[in-house]
Amino acid sequence: MVRRQSIDLSGLARSVAAELQAGHTTHRVRVVVQDGLVAVADAGLVRLLLQNLLGNAFKFTRPSAEPTVEVSAEVSPAGELVYRVRDNGVGFDASRSEELFGPFCRLHGAGEFPGDGIGLATVQRIVRRHRGRIWAESAPGSGAAFFWTLSPASVDPVPQDIRRDSDARPHGGAEPALVGAQ
Repeated sequence: MVRRQSIDLSGLARSVAAELQAGHTTHRVRVVVQDGLVAVADAGLVRLLLQNLLGNAFKFTRPSAEPTVEVSAEVSPAGELVYRVRDNGVGFDASRSEELFGPFCRLHGAGEFPGDGIGLATVQRIVRRHRGRIWAESAPGSGAAFFWTLSPASVDPVPQDIRRDSDARPHGGAEPALVGAQ
């Protein structure tokens, strides 16, 4: 059963990123989280969604000289609020993006990047339980972006500061926050 409540998605993303950074003391990741992200959703399920998406972003940015992960949202031309986790990691062949969400499917070898191949299948199930959809965009060597929506009943009114463009910089001119130990 999905237990919907208003959640501070920005705060939740920062919390999950801090937990991940604490577990990766040798792999420092710059995390930029847009302020003002909110949703009416199951907080526990959305935390699990963020743990999987951010965990993958941390993992696949390991080879990057300056690993960066961004969490943001924008309003689509159709008026739908679309959330996004984007990284500058190794990326993947976009022609295989449909395979990403199958259980035990992996686009990278287990020796290259550890994992069991169920994280994105879990994320897809969470999004579907919220009557939303999820998709990914990427290219090898160019990072990856994962987009998802929640049902209109799951989204608070769109905050005024969420722009209709694809710029993932924090709003209000704020500097990106580094998450984790110094």
